[in-house]
Amino acid sequence: MMKTLGLAALAGAMALTVATAAEARDEIRIVGSSTVFPFSTAVAEQFGKTSGFPTPVVESTGTGGGFKLFCAGVGVDYPDISNASRAIKDSEIETCAANGVTEITEIKIGFDGIVIANSKAAPEIDLTREQIWLALAKDVPVDGALVPNPYMTWSDMDASLPATKIEVLGPPPTSGTRDAFVELVMDKGCEAFAEIEALEGDARKAACQTVREDGAYIDAGENDNLIVQKLEANPAALGIFGYSFLDQNADKLQASHIEGVEPTFEAIADGSYPVSRSLFFYVKNAHVDVIPGIREFVAEFVSDRASGEDGYLADKGLIPLPEDEHAEILATVTNLTPMGN
Repeated sequence: MMKTLGLAALAGAMALTVATAAEARDEIRIVGSSTVFPFSTAVAEQFGKTSGFPTPVVESTGTGGGFKLFCAGVGVDYPDISNASRAIKDSEIETCAANGVTEITEIKIGFDGIVIANSKAAPEIDLTREQIWLALAKDVPVDGALVPNPYMTWSDMDASLPATKIEVLGPPPTSGTRDAFVELVMDKGCEAFAEIEALEGDARKAACQTVREDGAYIDAGENDNLIVQKLEANPAALGIFGYSFLDQNADKLQASHIEGVEPTFEAIADGSYPVSRSLFFYVKNAHVDVIPGIREFVAEFVSDRASGEDGYLADKGLIPLPEDEHAEILATVTNLTPMGN
């Protein structure tokens, strides 16, 4: 009996914590991916204008930083939604659970491509993932052995490339864009080399994924707009960010072709562009129906008018889901079905 009463008291305390959140905060709080940020902001602004609810507060913290905040607990001090440019990791789900965040709904909103772009004042470049890995990896194969990366210019490693300094501005380790870049470019690019194939386990992972730290790769933080500004100022540099930012800055920037494929809306949508990824947001179910407007905001985000094929988010660079997959997402949203159910 005492154990039952204790559990009931704990449940009541948790309910009170979230109820207090509703009294203290009536706007939705959203954190996470800098790539999803412009899409989430557009939905938040539209939602604030038309729904009768306050405009949600959206912060660009990076995917990893967003999950850290989102998974820290339940209640007024913790976000309701986390945007992500990759799927949540098992380790992050475990952190959430340890802090009482036990029911999370995953909602896929569309696709994005990771582009490597430069100023329109510079020549266009066509790169392979093998070339990108050779340019950015900390250690690379030379004469059959892995050695500290000796390549200072692009032409050092391939005479067909420009004789310009390797200088790439990109996202930090906390970014989902960085995670996706490592998975889709670095991990794939290193596969072409026998010296890497001979490695196993953690040694192979480190060789493929570790980025050089001698200035060739520059951690530009979570602000993709800052990368755009720096590329304008330095036409010799390249930048790594989501397709949506290229789309919004097409008057200033041009994308490198990757293995002969230009990152266009159509190429990302049909999967022919090799560096494409899914975009998500995650809802903390304990806050639903307590923090006002979460259900309604989620419904707006996945509606045809927002993330559908002809929705207003397509104008901002979001690559919509196929119609059948979009219909499945609508069903998930209707019930806010938690992951694993």
